[in-house]
Amino acid sequence: MDTPLSTIAVVGLGTMGTGIAEVLALAGREVIGIDISEAAALGAVASLEASTARAVGRGRITEEERAAALARFRTADALQAAADAELVIEVVPESYEIKQQVFRELDAVVSPTAILATGTNALSVTRLAAESQRPERVLGLHFFNPAPAMKLVEVVSSVLTAPPAVEAVTALARELGKEPVAVGDRPGFVADGLLFGYLNQAAAMYEANYASREDIDAAMKLGCGLPMGPLALLDLIGIDTARTVLEAMYAESHDRLHAPAPILGQLSSAGLTGRKAGRGFYTYDAPGGQDVVPDALTPAAGAEAGAGRAVASVGVAGSGTMASGIAEVFAKAGYAVVLAARTQEKADLAKGRIAKSLERSVSKGRLSAEARDETLARITAAGSLDAFAEVDLAVEAVAEDLEIKQQLFAALDKVCRPGAVLATTTSSLPVVAIARATARPEDVIGMHFFNPAPAMKLVEVVRTVLTADEVHATVRAVCAKIRKHPVDCGDRAGFIVNALLFPYLNNAIKMVEQHYASLDDIDAAMKLGGGYPMGPFELLDVVGLDVSLAIEKVLHKEFRDPGLAPAPLLEHLVAAGCLGRKTGRGFREYARR
Repeated sequence: MDTPLSTIAVVGLGTMGTGIAEVLALAGREVIGIDISEAAALGAVASLEASTARAVGRGRITEEERAAALARFRTADALQAAADAELVIEVVPESYEIKQQVFRELDAVVSPTAILATGTNALSVTRLAAESQRPERVLGLHFFNPAPAMKLVEVVSSVLTAPPAVEAVTALARELGKEPVAVGDRPGFVADGLLFGYLNQAAAMYEANYASREDIDAAMKLGCGLPMGPLALLDLIGIDTARTVLEAMYAESHDRLHAPAPILGQLSSAGLTGRKAGRGFYTYDAPGGQDVVPDALTPAAGAEAGAGRAVASVGVAGSGTMASGIAEVFAKAGYAVVLAARTQEKADLAKGRIAKSLERSVSKGRLSAEARDETLARITAAGSLDAFAEVDLAVEAVAEDLEIKQQLFAALDKVCRPGAVLATTTSSLPVVAIARATARPEDVIGMHFFNPAPAMKLVEVVRTVLTADEVHATVRAVCAKIRKHPVDCGDRAGFIVNALLFPYLNNAIKMVEQHYASLDDIDAAMKLGGGYPMGPFELLDVVGLDVSLAIEKVLHKEFRDPGLAPAPLLEHLVAAGCLGRKTGRGFREYARR
């Protein structure tokens, strides 16, 4: 089955179809763009002319290459134009009826050796193939938007697909400069299968009024390094499209995490489908626009919850990486800092770690030698919490163990002066349970920094039902002074970031357990198709599998959702002592240092 795939038809000239046609034409293929809408066909030609002109202007292609690419692209309004195509890629609306009609008509038009590819990301490739007269020639070819820029292409085989057809389109994808990932037939495949579950949970979190849309999006961008927040991404994808994908995923998995959040249906029914409609979770300058404009839900500039308490000195309890990082952050911002550990030796070692960090900043030109010395001089290392007697804010960064933190806060309650704010950096424990260890729970709040604290801009500010408004305002003001971005969260497991991140990581592990895709393919899919800075298995090994399992257990215990139960493979690896990079082996093996 030697198929050169030199003439390719693209059925459906919307944004995705036009992008695929551009990629193919620039790669030297003869491209037939087919759409029943004359306006869509004209729009595709105009889009290709404009995008190739920009490419010439930026020096990416020559004027001759542009002219040749445009000459290789022609449009038609009927499927008969695909008669000579060796590959047909359909990207019509996500409807079985529409896609099946296209495949039935193509069966009567194309040659017996032509490959038929569907661009679906939600519908069953097997079901579409079964309706064709040549099911062995039908497969999925899932590009990502925008097709010219995104490197990932998922090549989807059904149980009916002939291997030579898969080999032919895989080779084509590589020739197009793409990274093909081979996957089986299930809704969402790899990238969207993981992405849409995460997006759905973010929508549900917003619907529950747990956090504002701005805070949810800022948390995931700043806490995970994502290019877009989940609600902004839903607006970009199209809320109706996202709901369709989730419905297909839920129909197969029956996992409640895939059951579309009701708000997705409500917004879709109201025609508020995102950017294309001019309004979705956010409001845009126009239908199809990308600039967000203020609306009734936009926070007022500079609006804070009242006046806070004055903070001039800060105590940081702990001697680990997080404690020293937080102490460095406060000292750089001009605060007098007391860094207290269980012994003077541990406190001195922690301060030494800060000195090395500051020295690295000097060597990289990020900090002057004078600022380094001033920062270090603001830090006092102490071997006892008694040194916190006069601090205005005490921040604990000790082991993630409820009993240990409660004992520490009971001690802080006795040592710290009345009116001092007491903050915990817990990432998974109930803040109110820590607060109740004191006689002043109204003064206790969560300040969840992210590691490494000097570099990460996010702080999740977690207030309990007992936290005073004045304390909340104090911490918000402190975050501004130390140049961190605060997001407000209620006191429930995972807060924003971990509550959205770890179910996604858990679902990636389940994909491997089910032998659906390999570690490498899943990591590549999420980096290339989702814009993630790290693949899920790279991230799990960095975070630590034991830490990840502990967070998964907390989430499962709090929300009681079967879909949040830790993947058995994760539990097995932790039981075997394979904890990630820190032990030299997790999901992958690492060279010992």
